[in-house]
Amino acid sequence: MLRKSLVSTFALFIALSVAGSNAFAQQTKTLSEGVTSVTLSSTFVDALTSLNVTPGTVAPTELERGKASFPVIGGALDLATGKGNILHSGGLTLNAGDTHVALQSFIIDTTATPVITGLVSVNGTLIGRIPLFDITLPAGFSVPLNPRGWVLQLKGVGLALDPAAASALSGVFKTTVPAGLPIGTANVTLFLHNHDWRMGFSSNWESDR
Repeated sequence: MLRKSLVSTFALFIALSVAGSNAFAQQTKTLSEGVTSVTLSSTFVDALTSLNVTPGTVAPTELERGKASFPVIGGALDLATGKGNILHSGGLTLNAGDTHVALQSFIIDTTATPVITGLVSVNGTLIGRIPLFDITLPAGFSVPLNPRGWVLQLKGVGLALDPAAASALSGVFKTTVPAGLPIGTANVTLFLHNHDWRMGFSSNWESDR
């Protein structure tokens, strides 16, 4: 009798553990690829012009007609809470005279206050990873996130210059770069590693297909 009770308890424990792990697997998704496209604001472009700063790119980022595209190369996202990290390759350069600044390897970090961090180098010397752009989520955004198939797309994400980035750039270019400067509007498209979702998008999430 005791043996049967122990076997039943063990079986129940295994069943609950599997159910719990399945729930975790379903809400936290590995990101395999995607792209973040940013339409640069006229305010940002005009500010660069007034400072005699010329923007450029770090490969494989493309900048054309005021829009920059940054490939997503990995990360993980909790669909229940929207928390996660989204990793990118490429980046932007800011050049003025003999001063060359590279902002690259962006990470969209939503584990706390949403922000984009990046590795910053000046004239080839790596300074470190700092917060670059503060994130404003679009109106109507809500969780849980409900992808369609294996694609998530969020449109209308506002980006503004983080105070840490403004301070760093002001020091490098020996001028005043204001915190909160509007950088642009981002659209984020993500491809999930598993293909086990078959639900429609909610709020600002739409199919990319």
